[in-house]
Amino acid sequence: MKSNMTRRDFIRGSAAAVLGAAALGPVSLSAQEKKTRVVLIRHAEALGADSAFNEPVIQRMLDEAVVNLLDAADPVSAWKQLVKPEDIVGIKTNVWSFLPTPAPVEKAIKQRLLDAGIKEENIGMDDHTVRTNPLFQKATALINARPIRTHYLAGMSGCLKNYIMFAESQPDYHPDSCASLGSLFLLPQVKGKTRLNILCALTPQFHGRGPHNFSRRYVWNYKGLIVGLDPVAVDSVGLRLIQAKRRKELGPAQEIPPVPKHIPLAETRYGVGTADPAKIELIKLGWQDDVMI
Repeated sequence: MKSNMTRRDFIRGSAAAVLGAAALGPVSLSAQEKKTRVVLIRHAEALGADSAFNEPVIQRMLDEAVVNLLDAADPVSAWKQLVKPEDIVGIKTNVWSFLPTPAPVEKAIKQRLLDAGIKEENIGMDDHTVRTNPLFQKATALINARPIRTHYLAGMSGCLKNYIMFAESQPDYHPDSCASLGSLFLLPQVKGKTRLNILCALTPQFHGRGPHNFSRRYVWNYKGLIVGLDPVAVDSVGLRLIQAKRRKELGPAQEIPPVPKHIPLAETRYGVGTADPAKIELIKLGWQDDVMI
């Protein structure tokens, strides 16, 4: 397929070229080629006036996203496509103190797992100790849920990076702008088990410098969830969102430093999903004001 990128879409390096492609958005494919589906859903009332999470609205958002992702009749039947009653399910959350996985998202996931027939004792939720957590060691299914934000090493923290806690040595994944994060999905404790990826874009962070950098100045109330079966495709959509916000707020020259090369490499090097926007079917639901992508 011929690229329609201009020279200015490129910054140095082949990974930057792929990043530029992500910023352009989807291009048409032949009707015969099946795309990877990702759902972006937003709701104007997902956050209150004080930016507090609206729990019932977030439950409805997740329900609608999963129903549309799987072409299901209702939320419970959708979740029954993802898990079986005999499954042991680990919810890989994220507890970063400044921007953790929102509690209403965690609660919504657990509720639908229960509704799908999973026993409560077979549902676990963890972040830092997933590798040694007995339930996660026995898990037959994983749900991957975390907020989206920029990251000083990887460029962006999304669903791919959320699994770094499954690694025996996290620093082993830091070289070359965390280029090998896609390989986390090939670890024995993880491979083939992820049933759903939820990238929380309720209050994304679009800029930061240095480890654990956080500023309310660079967080905005986007009021969205990005949901898919493919973590690479979900992160590819999330990357486009962060890029769009940075260009709007910081100017057109403000690419993410460093280049989040781990997203295209998860597809081309590790084969764990689809990063190319041309191969992603993005379904946008709900509130469309300033949707940006």
